[in-house]
Amino acid sequence: MSEFVSVEIADQIATIRLDRPKMNALNRQLQEEIAEAAQLVDGDPGVNAVILYGGERVFAAGADIKEMAVMSYADMSVHSRVLQDCFTAVARIGKPVVAAITGYALGGGCELALCADFRVAGESAKLGQPEITLGIIPGAGGTQRLPRLVGPARAKDLIFTGRHVDAAEALAMGLVDRVVPDNEVYTAALELAATFAGGPAAAVRAAKLAVDQGLEVDLDTGLEIERLHFSGLFATEDAREGMTAFAEKRRARFSGK
Repeated sequence: MSEFVSVEIADQIATIRLDRPKMNALNRQLQEEIAEAAQLVDGDPGVNAVILYGGERVFAAGADIKEMAVMSYADMSVHSRVLQDCFTAVARIGKPVVAAITGYALGGGCELALCADFRVAGESAKLGQPEITLGIIPGAGGTQRLPRLVGPARAKDLIFTGRHVDAAEALAMGLVDRVVPDNEVYTAALELAATFAGGPAAAVRAAKLAVDQGLEVDLDTGLEIERLHFSGLFATEDAREGMTAFAEKRRARFSGK
């Protein structure tokens, strides 16, 4: 039983809820519990979409600075790999993941949000990578996922200055996908996640893998990745059902197989 992370599943949507008072500071235990939750929902055939949520007040204000401050180079050279692996577990969930961002998503909190496929933010949300103000740099994927999302110049602006951006600026630069009133963040995330419930789970997983893997390679290799995922889906029941339903002019009934 996790102390700081819970997983609730309803209508094929899993909510991974962070609850470490007061600001969801991402200490090692919380990182590991997030990874465990990610692996749980990824392997659950009854889950078609996932929401990352830190509660009504804050998403995650960043790493636990007190914990990091006493670490030596030797300590961090080991822990940094654990840290990245925990966040990568979220990024590799083979289902659509929506980050529901309230309050602060700073440092590690921003990096966690970057692991999602979509980000819904409240109007008063603040996002940023302030690690530079501590004399360090992002270490949980910020220097890699952020430029892939918003472009290198915007990423360098945020990383070099450590400044926070409000929800409006985050939307304008593509850091978040939708801004809603603060009290509607989870509802909006739930509505977005619901669009994937009942869909062809194998095809969605293949699409996510094709996009994510393709971003890391040259175009020819990416096209080969796409071809393999595309052709592989013809072995699924969902592909047969989808095309049969189209021919019969009815709505497909996907089983996720």
